[in-house]
Amino acid sequence: MTRIASHRGGTLEFGDSTPQGFAATAAMALEEVEFDLHPTRDGAIMVHHDPTLDRTTDRSGAIAELTEAEVRAATINYGAGGHPISLAELCAIFRPGRVGFRCEIKPGADGLAYRDFVPEVVATLKREGMLERTVFSSFLLDTLTELGSETTRPRLWLVSPPVLRQLGPAALFDLARRRDLAEIGLHVDTADAALMAGAQAAGLEFGVWAAHDAARIGKALDLGVKVFTTDRPSLAIALRRAHRGAGA
Repeated sequence: MTRIASHRGGTLEFGDSTPQGFAATAAMALEEVEFDLHPTRDGAIMVHHDPTLDRTTDRSGAIAELTEAEVRAATINYGAGGHPISLAELCAIFRPGRVGFRCEIKPGADGLAYRDFVPEVVATLKREGMLERTVFSSFLLDTLTELGSETTRPRLWLVSPPVLRQLGPAALFDLARRRDLAEIGLHVDTADAALMAGAQAAGLEFGVWAAHDAARIGKALDLGVKVFTTDRPSLAIALRRAHRGAGA
């Protein structure tokens, strides 16, 4: 069965990376929640997509240059008055249930990986009892390599459309294998049956991201990808249920 990952806790339903969205996702009939992490100036690990607060909250500034208290003071747009939460708080929301983590470790505002951040993330997930339920993801191969030195948990390479165009499928699959990666994720608009077959023939699991409307969700289900991320998890659940019924 194709797995559903609620992207940032269901951005189009609940706002971007909101406590409300994560709590709702924890109670849904889906398999994963996707989220992004950044460090604060004083060493906290916060759940937020962008490296800055500017686009999705009423505050501004790079998270890595702010204190935890300053980040928490931001109110998330269209998020029922919610504020950014920490990784430990996210773990507390999902620990009692069965939804797994799809954890994306983001770069900073300069596009570079945060120094010494990966070990802190892994240690926090282990301490919170959620490491064994976590798949890690990144667009940055060096971050994935660093993760491989810290944990044996699965690592997923998120492949942007420009990278796919520049490398081509064969070189892409070869690079993933040489980096000892088991899974790739492509933008849903660039995915097709031939690409998926090629990845699988190379020993790679195949998923897609950005399946945010009915057509793209339907495409992911028709392809039979391993997993897709979506900003509309409630719609995805309903469409998967109908898709499975139609195939019965």
